[in-house]
Amino acid sequence: MARLWVWLREDIWEIRFRRYVALTLAAALVGLGVWGGMTAAKVDRSCAPGVVQPKDGDECVGVSWTAYTFGRSRFTETVRAIDRENHRLAHGSYVTVALLEPFTATDADNLADVLHELQGAYLAQYQANHDTTGLKPKIRLVLANPGATGASWRHTVDQLDRMAKGPDRLRAVTGVGVSTDNNKKAVAELTRRGIPVIGSSITADSLANGQGGKDPFPGLARVSPTNTDEARALASFAKVSAVNAFLVYDRTGDPYTRTLQASFEKMLKGARSEAQPFTPPADRSKEGSTANVFAQIANILCNTPKTTNTVLFAGRHTQLRQFINALGARGCSDRRFTVLTGDEGSYLAGDKDLDPAALKDPLLTVRYTALAHPDAWPKDGARTGGSAADAKVLGRLLADAVREPVGPIGPVALDDGQLIIAYDAMRLAVRGIRGASPTGRIPALADVGLQWPQVKGAQLRVNGASGWICLDVHGNPYDKAVPIVELTHDSRARFVKIAWPDGRPPAAQCLPPS
Repeated sequence: MARLWVWLREDIWEIRFRRYVALTLAAALVGLGVWGGMTAAKVDRSCAPGVVQPKDGDECVGVSWTAYTFGRSRFTETVRAIDRENHRLAHGSYVTVALLEPFTATDADNLADVLHELQGAYLAQYQANHDTTGLKPKIRLVLANPGATGASWRHTVDQLDRMAKGPDRLRAVTGVGVSTDNNKKAVAELTRRGIPVIGSSITADSLANGQGGKDPFPGLARVSPTNTDEARALASFAKVSAVNAFLVYDRTGDPYTRTLQASFEKMLKGARSEAQPFTPPADRSKEGSTANVFAQIANILCNTPKTTNTVLFAGRHTQLRQFINALGARGCSDRRFTVLTGDEGSYLAGDKDLDPAALKDPLLTVRYTALAHPDAWPKDGARTGGSAADAKVLGRLLADAVREPVGPIGPVALDDGQLIIAYDAMRLAVRGIRGASPTGRIPALADVGLQWPQVKGAQLRVNGASGWICLDVHGNPYDKAVPIVELTHDSRARFVKIAWPDGRPPAAQCLPPS
């Protein structure tokens, strides 16, 4: 018993000694101002309400419902306008729609794209809430950031899921933007959880329902044509001949470049020249070393038969710019080439790194399929598939957006088509939400995505500023207008002509065939 008592006294003494050392150390750290900083770093990684900085990252991700701009000052005026509009809404009168975009992007072209999609989504929100018909429910708009590359998509999707089940009454997610693997995962998980998604500028076939008769993304609707439809429209416009064409493609690929490549390859059966690959950085907004590869591909082009005059480019905008610059310095300056590509070409309008000398070359033409263009309807004579009157509705909103109560929303640019297509995507979201509840009550989440197959016909289609949106049973736009746009010598986007996937505009009834 005496020995036990000695052990107990020694344990008690050791415990007290450790406590004394710990308290002394803590006091010293506080005195040095270290302890408070260490504690704050552990417990507070918040950036704004709903937005946090993950432990393994340096970006602020999540869903913002305040005037927070994710550290990007160019968003300030538009975000303030959204915040004002959200605060006008009476409690219980609204549902929430989230705009999913990479708000912390670092690439200047991507940031411009995000700004324009933000402006377009807001203008459609304002229009829906101030419609003279007084239709309900009203629309609250929040900003969902999965990170610059979408790497934090799961964190943001989990948050959106909680908002769909809780008092926020989230009823749709719009935007999504670029067709990347991370965005594909986000769309797959959102739709798996029953949250409707309206893709604004996603064009990859692998991010669409109906491929092979299957619908892997139940509740997904889109306002942009697939890469296959864009390629069909481009072929119809340009009369591409496989014998005279040459393919340049992204070897590693992502959903956009892979499906664009596949669409182009269908047009190139019987081509004389072997397609040429390039390997970009994992982050395709970075320069990498592909400029050197493109200089070599330009030389290979110079050695093709002189009848080869069309280059089909399946790649992202940074690599497209590098390729155009390389062609501008090609050795065979007496050869004429026309570069044809998908809607990534829209990023190059105003790109300061695009060599002006390349586009001043009268023998080099660069054309791409745009998602929308402000000059498409006023200048084109199409009588169906869209109209100047529909485009003017957005024009009037833009005129009012320079001041309160609508704006200001900051500098506006329409040439890249992103504002227009984001406006149409939000309008489609509103159509689905209100169609699911004709009485104006808050619709059930599951009912919103069921509306897409009925968005067709003269009365139920969406008369978008980008053209008619008539959805098939898989949520894809049928025979959607595809503006063909040309890059000018001063890096502007010049409208050329509207092309159609079916080779002609849809009939007035706008009903997809069986």
